[in-house]
Amino acid sequence: MTELRGQCLCGAVTVTATPDRSALAACHCEMCQRWGSGPFLSFQAAQGYAALGPVKTYQSSSWAERAFCGQCGSSLWYRMTGPGSHQGQTQMSAGLFEDAAGARLKLEIYVDKKPDGYGFDGNCRKMTEADVIDAFAPAPVEGST
Repeated sequence: MTELRGQCLCGAVTVTATPDRSALAACHCEMCQRWGSGPFLSFQAAQGYAALGPVKTYQSSSWAERAFCGQCGSSLWYRMTGPGSHQGQTQMSAGLFEDAAGARLKLEIYVDKKPDGYGFDGNCRKMTEADVIDAFAPAPVEGST
């Protein structure tokens, strides 16, 4: 895949990233709704992406962080930080790139949290909150509570 170049709303943060695959995902979780007032549209970035500028991060759960522009607040990415096979996996905000990186929507997660007021056309894989937790949450360490 081709390396893409994008930027935040104010241009203070520039990003280069290569999509792992030509596919967009939409997350309807309550945190994404609060973060961007709707679903978070993203693509999975290959290792080696770069961001220059006033990037801030926020540890939003025990297994992930969110990054944003420290100047205008634009959403930059969601990165898995918890231990396990998904650690380091980064979902790059599609809106940073012209034409949302040219990819099509292939996955919707937390579909059981999506408000009734909108929906996407087309067929794609859909996962509920329970499906997402089963697939991505780090397994508890044996002997801990």
